[in-house]
Amino acid sequence: MTEATGHGAGYFERVSDHRFVPTPHAIGAWAADEQHFSPVAGLVVHEIERTRASEGRPALPMGRISFDILGRIALEEFDVHVEIVRPGRTIELVQATVVIAGRAVVTARAWYLADLDTTAVAGGEPATLASPESASPWPMGSVWPGGYVASLDIRQVGMPSAGRATAWASTSVDLVAGERSGSLASFLALVDTANGIGVLQDPTKWMFPNLDLTIHLYRQPEGGWTGLDTTVTFGPTGQGLTSTVLHDVQGPVGCAQQILTVRPLPEAAVPTS
Repeated sequence: MTEATGHGAGYFERVSDHRFVPTPHAIGAWAADEQHFSPVAGLVVHEIERTRASEGRPALPMGRISFDILGRIALEEFDVHVEIVRPGRTIELVQATVVIAGRAVVTARAWYLADLDTTAVAGGEPATLASPESASPWPMGSVWPGGYVASLDIRQVGMPSAGRATAWASTSVDLVAGERSGSLASFLALVDTANGIGVLQDPTKWMFPNLDLTIHLYRQPEGGWTGLDTTVTFGPTGQGLTSTVLHDVQGPVGCAQQILTVRPLPEAAVPTS
């Protein structure tokens, strides 16, 4: 099921069939004792794919996955449990739960849909992005601390502005040390980064973590680079929304939405690099 990639350390190390330890690469941007959600999301997809393959489930493409972040994701050992909620040959629903110290911290539900040839009616997608090779490197660590951010190669497309940015993200760090992840898991492991590339307010003064991440795909992405064409909006009553058109190097593949809780950052919690 898994193969060594040669990259060395990963965001996680597997300690048993369903149990993992986060490495320093997984440290989040809001606090040094928390995990960044982005690699956790990728790991959940990795484990869903691994479970479906081990059970001989139909080879269906994922059409949607939604994550709910139920609480703080501590930098501690955790388990990932996967179950088939609605089995089927052409449509299937899978659920995964991340558990730390007996408490669920993330739940995810993924819909898998029939793989049909609809080339004759395909259309309506947005324009493709300029290639990562033509984009400008951006030191994301100048805005955000944490091991996860430090692990990224970010390339900005065009000039960002407050609440609006387009960028490519990549990493040489494996999801799980010594294991090869599929293109889908590797691609989706970088999507949650979107909330940090086009900040609307200074993150040393305002908090705006996301409580969820919902991804819809109309084409299965290739790994390597994750393109994020992102818009951030803050409402007047403490809620915000990060909306992203997702791209791989071939073009757009779908979209992502993240609901945010917006609040002033307590002075004692100001992130430091």
